[in-house]
Amino acid sequence: MSKTPHDSDVAFIQALAELLNQNDLAELSVKREYGEHDSLNVKVSKYAAAAAAPVYHAAPVAAPVAAAPAAPSAPAAAGSAPASGGDPASHPGAVASPMVGTAYLSPEPGADPFVSIGSQVKEGQTVLIIEAMKTMNHIPAPRAGTVKRILVEDGTPVEFGAPLLIIE
Repeated sequence: MSKTPHDSDVAFIQALAELLNQNDLAELSVKREYGEHDSLNVKVSKYAAAAAAPVYHAAPVAAPVAAAPAAPSAPAAAGSAPASGGDPASHPGAVASPMVGTAYLSPEPGADPFVSIGSQVKEGQTVLIIEAMKTMNHIPAPRAGTVKRILVEDGTPVEFGAPLLIIE
């Protein structure tokens, strides 16, 4: 193994990361061959492993069961938004995620949530937190109104522009 190809690997990996960002890709994988027994396998990804994805189904079971007798649409709204009649992102009261990160509905584990279905909110009031790059970002209500639906679960990953909740 010579040192020359490996010095250029850093620049190669940086170029791959730039390609990833410029083309809005989630992941890029490349194998670079230097010789018969000398190669470089590179996998560049914007996101960590999706191990948190199964959490989506853990929290809705507890909250909608209590709300089911009072509001039959609450379980469908929390569990599967498309089944409740359309894309929640197109709803005029949808609050979209301003960033990629992890959504938290309360200020700390075990604390009361910032809002719940039926809560009255004021413009600028914190409705949830999105953690991005170890920074807790408070997400304010864009308008005053009533929280009609919460579309994310506590501790779940969210994408930029994804609907978080609906305020009417």
